[in-house]
Amino acid sequence: MAEHNILAQSQVLVLGLGETGLASALWCLREGAKLRVADTREQPPGLVEIQAFASQQQHAVISYALGERCLEAETLEGIDSLVLSPGLSPNESPVKEFLELAAERGIEVIGEIELFARALRDLKVKQGYDCEVIAITGTNGKTTVTMMARDMLLAAEISAVAAGNISPAALTALMQALDSNQLPQVWVLELSSFQMATVQSLSPKASVVLNLSQDHLDWHLDWADYVQHKAKLLNLSEVKVVARSEPEVLSMMAEVQALDVVSFGEDEPLLLGDLGIHTEGSISWLAACIDDNFDLPLSSTARKKKEQENSRGSGVLKHLMPVAALPVQGRHNALNALAAMALCRALGIGWSPLLHALNSFQPAPHRMSFVRNVAGIDFINDSKGTNVGATLAAINGLEQRLVVILGGLAKGQDFTPLVGPLAQKARAIVLIGQDAKQIEQELDATGIAMIHATTMEDAVMRAMGVASVGDVVLLSPACASMDMFKNYMQRGFAFEEAVQELALEHGEI
Repeated sequence: MAEHNILAQSQVLVLGLGETGLASALWCLREGAKLRVADTREQPPGLVEIQAFASQQQHAVISYALGERCLEAETLEGIDSLVLSPGLSPNESPVKEFLELAAERGIEVIGEIELFARALRDLKVKQGYDCEVIAITGTNGKTTVTMMARDMLLAAEISAVAAGNISPAALTALMQALDSNQLPQVWVLELSSFQMATVQSLSPKASVVLNLSQDHLDWHLDWADYVQHKAKLLNLSEVKVVARSEPEVLSMMAEVQALDVVSFGEDEPLLLGDLGIHTEGSISWLAACIDDNFDLPLSSTARKKKEQENSRGSGVLKHLMPVAALPVQGRHNALNALAAMALCRALGIGWSPLLHALNSFQPAPHRMSFVRNVAGIDFINDSKGTNVGATLAAINGLEQRLVVILGGLAKGQDFTPLVGPLAQKARAIVLIGQDAKQIEQELDATGIAMIHATTMEDAVMRAMGVASVGDVVLLSPACASMDMFKNYMQRGFAFEEAVQELALEHGEI
């Protein structure tokens, strides 16, 4: 299918019925495409919903290729476009060979986000719907920044919907907005590297790459492939927001002083538009480098002057709010707040609603969530810390002495980056899960006690046993959860339940 053909003239194959596959299938049916659904499972999730939706469409044309033979050549017969689920790696057999066969036949391979981008373009042509898109990617912090940015926009009385990797799927959110006649002014998209692999025409007003660390390398060809898919988002965007403290991210920009680049980091911001952290006395502040009225975007005169310049210059340091006033814990969440503000400033929003939204921000569950204090010891649930980078940020973001609960499915990661921070901050490590022994070997150089636990209840009890008053027991496993739990959420709930039981044992309600 050529890029500007409408779906009604196409036959589309949706491969993989996860959340985005279901959304893609329903959108294609809604737009009048001839649909074929393929999945290696005989009864994939979402199949009933597709069949029910198709039965309500007067002229729906739908076929199925389900089960082990779904990746055979006949599944591609008559197909114009193939929509690939982000859960399927294009680099692994037999999907790899199936996609190669599709390419030989001239079939384009796209994803749900590309369908979404084309839908926005078509809505602009057909209905005059003009919206902005801001997008967030990175290994860690995506959901927090997405939620922060959405809340900031709402505080500025700008209608906004968050979708993508955060759930709901972008096309699901779009269909809901169309059905309710409430299309937003801004779409805030959380995007994974999986989703970026099949994006072609998304055009965000601003996007950010938050950070990069080893994760999902089993899906990508290698580290370079992973970085490339993250960098693609910046290349598609008008304003590029990058993390100064992340060399791999910073290297994506040929010139960090360029007018279309904004950076944020843990240090003082020195270039116009940049954000950072500035410590004065004993107080650390979220800060910005500005050159105009504090609570307004650049004036028209200043903007024209800026556009005539080739690069960004220096400005005036402005304190925004104390880091300690943020309702989310950890230094990394201060960086998340800076990233969200940078995205919203790219839309021309004043500072006041951004700061108001930060003051009242409530994080998603299982992300550096304070559970409670038991006998003078704080318990923090960071079960969403499913990779080394996330756990590293959690450890570095806390000032107290720590007992850290680590372990699960290691996903081939290197755990040695944790050695230094753990040696400096941790009193002990409690290890759980399938790859506990591997992690113990890689962290041996910390020189601190490592204790094995068989269950989450056991881990919490053992952590409490070695912690001292004033310490933090931090669940930030740096691993996937599926060896012991259904997902990271179930793992987090198990931790919280174990902490509550511990409190009752200590006579605390």
